[in-house]
Amino acid sequence: MHPIPPELLGRYSVERDPFSEQDIADYVHSQARDETVQHVERIKREIVIGEPYDIWDVTTDQDRWWVITHPTNLYSQKHFPSLDYTLSFHIGLMMRVRSRSSSLDGNDPTPFDEVIRRQEQAQGRFESAVEAEDYQSVGMLLREALVSVVAALRRRTEIPPEVEQPQAANFIVWTDVLMNQLCGGGSNKELRQHLKNTAKEAWQLANWLTHSRSADKTAAAIAIGSCETVIGHFIMLLERQRVGGTETCPACKSRDIRSHFDVDIGLDGDYFLSCGACDWHSHPDYSTNDDAPHEAPDEVAETVPSVTSSCREHR
Repeated sequence: MHPIPPELLGRYSVERDPFSEQDIADYVHSQARDETVQHVERIKREIVIGEPYDIWDVTTDQDRWWVITHPTNLYSQKHFPSLDYTLSFHIGLMMRVRSRSSSLDGNDPTPFDEVIRRQEQAQGRFESAVEAEDYQSVGMLLREALVSVVAALRRRTEIPPEVEQPQAANFIVWTDVLMNQLCGGGSNKELRQHLKNTAKEAWQLANWLTHSRSADKTAAAIAIGSCETVIGHFIMLLERQRVGGTETCPACKSRDIRSHFDVDIGLDGDYFLSCGACDWHSHPDYSTNDDAPHEAPDEVAETVPSVTSSCREHR
């Protein structure tokens, strides 16, 4: 009896999740560029202390890998034959990684890469700061991060033509404009006002830190926390808009909605959604009836790593 070639296994899989499979295939291709992905299969999901970890079995033309998510990492099955041990190792490793400042991954693009870079620069400057002027520079980097997040939202938010647009660096006025669009309506009045006030206070705090001769570690730490909160609020609002104000699938009403980012959509990339319970998705380049992003089963080995190297899942 001859084993089924890895590139043909997909046709015998009952449950497929094409976009998530593509995310994993792209990730393996980015980490092992001399290998060709032949088959991707989700084995199971483990919930550990409230955190979900998806476990994938990936076969290439040279190796076989475990890929575990959140954050995503891969492990050769030659060196990690036990899945239980690999999961335990992954959780411990990721806990150590999270305790350190993260860095941008060029293989995992988002609309907020510049914002994240500014935040990391501010955190790095804070960790090495000694004198007041060092902490002042933290404030300057935080201001740049806030201006960057407004720019990212501005490019992805439709502003009515009758609304006057302020200068690009006018963070407070741009916050008013964007919150009115992303969090409009009478039912959101309290939330909208809270977001505006929080953003204004974070900007004023970062601005004060930039110019204060009494800037110190405590003040800088509070400013970093305030700005991170505001940036998190803005990103959540943009993602809520992308979902269309609902978290249920329009086809099957499931709440298992995943958000992906594809740099090939539009001029500078955009989000699209997919449902984990059915085949619905909002990718503009594929219809729901397509077997996207995969081609016919006998062509999987050639197409999986090359359909798009920019599609990433964000839960």
